[in-house]
Amino acid sequence: MTKAEQLYQDIISNIPDSKPGKMFGALCLKSAKNGKSGIMFKNDCMVFKLPQAELQKALSLDKTRLFDPSGGRPMKEWAELPYSHADKWPHYAILAMNYVQELND
Repeated sequence: MTKAEQLYQDIISNIPDSKPGKMFGALCLKSAKNGKSGIMFKNDCMVFKLPQAELQKALSLDKTRLFDPSGGRPMKEWAELPYSHADKWPHYAILAMNYVQELND
């Protein structure tokens, strides 16, 4: 397990009302309330589903981009933060899970 994956595991273990899963072949964390994914882990990066204002702040960070799992179709609400921003991962994890828990079907 890489340092990045260990940090991911540590972060998600402290988020209540959630359950681990898979999305696009990546590890993810889903809301226990509605089953929606809010966090993913892929290629030593954490990926967060964020409201627009927080998404723009995240995308302003160096080497952060919209998550594009298939190449050519980036996901409009998902910011991919590399391990170089690991210090910000816990903050964005809480924001992401709070955001998805409020989403309806």
